[in-house]
Amino acid sequence: MLKNQGYVRVREAAALLGVSPNTIRNWGSKEKIPEYRHPVNNHRLFKRTDLESIMDELEASLKTESRNRKPKRPR
Repeated sequence: MLKNQGYVRVREAAALLGVSPNTIRNWGSKEKIPEYRHPVNNHRLFKRTDLESIMDELEASLKTESRNRKPKRPR
């Protein structure tokens, strides 16, 4: 049911972002990423669209960083 609404659990969120589940829990508790709770069992949930936005921001910052980096000269 929750997958149909676009929510994922901690393990799925960790796999999408390429980090450990504990990192996802940490980021959620520190409000670095939006965290939701299941109404019945209070488990952590994350919206897939929020995670995809984070991935897009990370990719954009990496591209900007690589463009600003000076190429190394051969010795």
